[in-house]
Amino acid sequence: MLNKSLEKLLSSALAIEDQSAQDRQDVGFSARCMVLATLPHSKPVGEVFKRKNGNYTLTMFSPHGLPYGVIPRLLLCWITTEAVRTKSRTLTLGNSLPEFMRAVGIDYATSGKTGSRTRMREQIKKLFSCYMSCCYNDKDQDADDGFKLVQKSQIWWTPREPDQGGLWESTLTLSEEFFQEITQSPVPIDMLALKALKRSPLAIDLYLWLTYRTSYVKQTVAIPWDSLRLQFGSEYKRTIDFKIAFTDALKKVQLVYSGVNIRIEDEGILLAPGQTSIPKIQRKTLLIE
Repeated sequence: MLNKSLEKLLSSALAIEDQSAQDRQDVGFSARCMVLATLPHSKPVGEVFKRKNGNYTLTMFSPHGLPYGVIPRLLLCWITTEAVRTKSRTLTLGNSLPEFMRAVGIDYATSGKTGSRTRMREQIKKLFSCYMSCCYNDKDQDADDGFKLVQKSQIWWTPREPDQGGLWESTLTLSEEFFQEITQSPVPIDMLALKALKRSPLAIDLYLWLTYRTSYVKQTVAIPWDSLRLQFGSEYKRTIDFKIAFTDALKKVQLVYSGVNIRIEDEGILLAPGQTSIPKIQRKTLLIE
C-alpha cells in the first residue's frame, strides 16, 4: 500500500503526463542564480552560508538566521514567477496567511512551534532579510554581484488570528538588483512538479537544475560525485551518503520530469540531451509575453 506522499507524487505525475503546464496554467519561473547553487537543506551552523558550483559561488547572510529547507525554495519560485508575470518589483502577498500559503504551495493545517504556519512566518523573516553575493571567478574574469533580496516588506497578517484578513494587503518590494537578477534570465518550470516535490529540498534542487541544464546540454557530459556534493550537498561529510540521498531524490524527480536523460554511474552521473520540463517553444513564448 502506497503512503500518502507517494500517492500525491504519482497523482501529480499522471496530471503532468496528461496535460502540459501551459494548458494547466501551471508554468512558473525560478531564479537562475538560485539554480546554479542552492540554499541549505537543513538549519545551518553560523551566520554565513556558501555553496559552490565550479567557478560560481553563492554566499548568503541574514541577521535573523539563514533560510533553509523547502519553504524558502517555494517562496523564491513564487517570487520569481510573480516578478516575471507582473514585471513589477512590488508584489502582493494577499491579506491573510492561509491565502498566501496556498498560493506558495504550503499546507496550512498545522500550528504550534513546529507547525507549518510558524515555520512559514520564520522562513519569511529569514528570507526577506537575506543578503546574497553571486560570485564568478576564473582565469579571465572576476565578477561579484551583491545585493539584499527584499528592499521593503509590510506583513499585516495577525499572528493570533492568521485566518482573519488584515486591514491592508501584505506586500514586499524586491531590491532593484535582485529584481533584475531574477527576471533577466529566469528558468521556466512546471509549478505542479515543483509542489509535488515539496517534501524534499534536494529533490526540488535537482528538478530545477536538471531542467535548466538540459536546456543547453548538447552532448553527454559526465559530472563526478564530488562536484555534485559541493553544489547540492556540502552538508554531507561522506560522498557515499550524498550519493544515496541524490539517487533517492532523483527517483522522485523522474516521476514528474520524464524528459530528463540521466544515468547514475559509480563515478558520478551522465547527463545527455533530453527534453526540458517546459518545452523550448513554450519557453520562448512565455518570456516574450
